[in-house]
Amino acid sequence: MNPEIRYYISVFLKRVPLFLFIALVFSFAGVGTAILLPTVYKAKALLLVESAQIPGDLAESTVRVTPAEQLEIFEKRLMTRANLLEIARDFNVFESLDDMTADSVVANMRSGTSIRSSTGRNRATIMTVEFNARSGQIAAAVANEYVTRILSDSAKLRTAQAGGTLEFFKQQVEALEVELQVQSARIIDFQNANSTSLPDSLNYRLNRQNSLLERRQQLSREILNLDDQASRLVEVANANQQFEEEQGPQKSAEELQLSQLEDELRAALAIYSESNPRIRLLKARIEKLRDTVADNAATATEAAAAAAASPVQPRPSRSQTVLDVQLAEIASLKGFNQEQLVVIDSELEALDESISKTPNNGIALEALKRDYNNVERQYNKAVSDLSAAATGERIEVMSKGQKINVIEQAVPPNEPHSPNRPVIAGTGVFAGLGVGAGLVLLLELMNKSIRRPMDLTNAFGIAPIATVPFISSDADRLRRRMWAFVILIGMAVLLPAVLYYIHLNVYSMDRVLDLVIERLREMGVMETPGSGS
Repeated sequence: MNPEIRYYISVFLKRVPLFLFIALVFSFAGVGTAILLPTVYKAKALLLVESAQIPGDLAESTVRVTPAEQLEIFEKRLMTRANLLEIARDFNVFESLDDMTADSVVANMRSGTSIRSSTGRNRATIMTVEFNARSGQIAAAVANEYVTRILSDSAKLRTAQAGGTLEFFKQQVEALEVELQVQSARIIDFQNANSTSLPDSLNYRLNRQNSLLERRQQLSREILNLDDQASRLVEVANANQQFEEEQGPQKSAEELQLSQLEDELRAALAIYSESNPRIRLLKARIEKLRDTVADNAATATEAAAAAAASPVQPRPSRSQTVLDVQLAEIASLKGFNQEQLVVIDSELEALDESISKTPNNGIALEALKRDYNNVERQYNKAVSDLSAAATGERIEVMSKGQKINVIEQAVPPNEPHSPNRPVIAGTGVFAGLGVGAGLVLLLELMNKSIRRPMDLTNAFGIAPIATVPFISSDADRLRRRMWAFVILIGMAVLLPAVLYYIHLNVYSMDRVLDLVIERLREMGVMETPGSGS
């Protein structure tokens, strides 16, 4: 045999105890893990997010949540502490549930739950709900409970959001309606308080002001004309009185008419005879006028005598009476015009005040109308939104909007999902062999002592003539045996101590033995009692 191969074989045989120890430790760990790991069953349910049944261009729901956001919300709500504790207790998910703390239950429930969603553009949104449990019935029951709660949350969420949106816009419309009434009342009160100085009547008031100014000027001119007329009448009367005084008393109208008729009779007698009808008519009229003149003369004589006997002032003359009447008429007309001037001045003063207030009132009124228009636009928008919210709420109540449907319910699996015991055990064995071999190789690489003639040549560059093998003494052999004995004793003491500690503080060995037997029966290594012939 090749010396090199013989050397490596001898080195390996020298390290065989260490190699076997490492290999056995890893193998036992792998096999023990494969046997003691609990059986896990996985149940899976599939959910599909369906789009709204009513096209969005005809009627749109007010719940604006994308499918991905909706599923994320449901997952967060489902994984709350209260939900997980309630589900764990309802379905007795864990064997030692009463001995577990709430934090441990929640952590194990979350670790056993898997919720995934897949979505994308032009792709359906699907949610996968999985749960791992110690039995298939529990896994399926919990997964279906998850699905039930998701569907319930979906209906409640969408209905609550739609109802909340509808209630919000109802309150918004009511509040804006009250605000609209308040703004309208403000405008009406302002217009009533400033009815004479509003911008919409400014042109009328300006035209009225111009017309009043023209009327005032006209009245002023008329008053001046009346004053001039009165002055002229007085001057004329004074002139007539002076003329009468110079000419003597004046004949009355009857006397003047009598004189005229006498002249006409004389002219007619030169032409007609005494028996002519015209002559007779003129004579009759003359006689009648003579009687009237005589009566007037007698009456005037009596009045003169009475005036002379009475202390009363003499009666004014006829011309003086006419003048007084004319002056009274002029004074009355002048007084009327002056009254009109006072009325016009009062109205002009009021117009000036209202016109001066109009710009400020216009600004204030525009501000009130602007506030009213803003509130009105908000009100109209709120009414439109309220109508859309009512339609969206009706869509959600009738379940015509976006909703979640169950594609596949979770069913109890026939085979456990994990662990894969042969793979785990084989992995432990192969890991032990590899780690043991690697450790042996590492120790040899780290050992720099000279053990072969080749090592002398490599170290000192000389070729030995002969080699003498290491001859161990009895003390060396005794020391090696003592170390081996100590190691064996340590393992014999340490292993039971470790098992006893685990039995008292971690896991009962009785239950470990029961689990081992149960797993062996599941693997078919041992028969179930009562199954034999």
